Amino acid sequence: MPELPEVETIKQSLLPLLRGQQIIASEISLPKLLQNVTAGEFAGLIANRVIQDIVRRGKYLLFRLSGDYTLVVHLRMTGQLRFAAGALPHLPHTHIVLKLASGSELRYTDPRQFGYWFIAADSEITRVARMEHLGVEPLSAEFTALALASLLAGRRGTIKSLLLNQRIIAGIGNIYADEALFLAGIRPDRVAGELALGEIARLHEVVRDVLALGVKMRGTTFSDYLDGLGQEGGFQHQLQVYGRAGEACLTCGGEIVRLVVAGRGTHCCRQCQN
Repeated sequence: MPELPEVETIKQSLLPLLRGQQIIASEISLPKLLQNVTAGEFAGLIANRVIQDIVRRGKYLLFRLSGDYTLVVHLRMTGQLRFAAGALPHLPHTHIVLKLASGSELRYTDPRQFGYWFIAADSEITRVARMEHLGVEPLSAEFTALALASLLAGRRGTIKSLLLNQRIIAGIGNIYADEALFLAGIRPDRVAGELALGEIARLHEVVRDVLALGVKMRGTTFSDYLDGLGQEGGFQHQLQVYGRAGEACLTCGGEIVRLVVAGRGTHCCRQCQN
């Protein structure tokens, strides 16, 4: 599933191409992706609106439209948004197409069909898209070491599960949680509320660092993730532990192991993390 760096990269790649573009029509071949409206209602609501801005909240993309409406897209496992010339053939599994006045298109492909779309008035979109309970943005000024300590205080779950909890911190997924915990030297199965203040301060620092580097490297591509122009990310070449089970740790030479923590495949070094 695309995480914060991937979604941010998609936003950055699409915004210069879509800002100011008018949507003249839509094609929906898989109506179940629309969560709060029918295909006909969607077509009526989005036609002739201008894309004014694109913002990211956690793993969600929000397209701010003229007339005080917002379109929200969550890519889930295999969703992709692609800007393309209207004359180009559609890729397999293209389920939604927004036709632009310029002749270009914004196309949504999703082989596993787990993604979802919402459209509603600005005043209603947070509730309609079920985004009211998203946690703090980890690259925001509000995410301080003190804020993280407060979020973890008294928590009996594992630190890995807390990092993945979108109601606590919005945008972190499996890849960047594993990488941050390795860089912080913290085992993923440690009880979150038992971390020392020094460990929390270090974790706060590396969470921000690894996410910022992920954005700089334009995300991590293993299989499905591509940006809005169909280009791969580069963070997969920077990974220290994720996806490296059985290989040598780049820091100590010990073996990277794969565990299951909070129901998720988890990679760590037993020597570097304690």
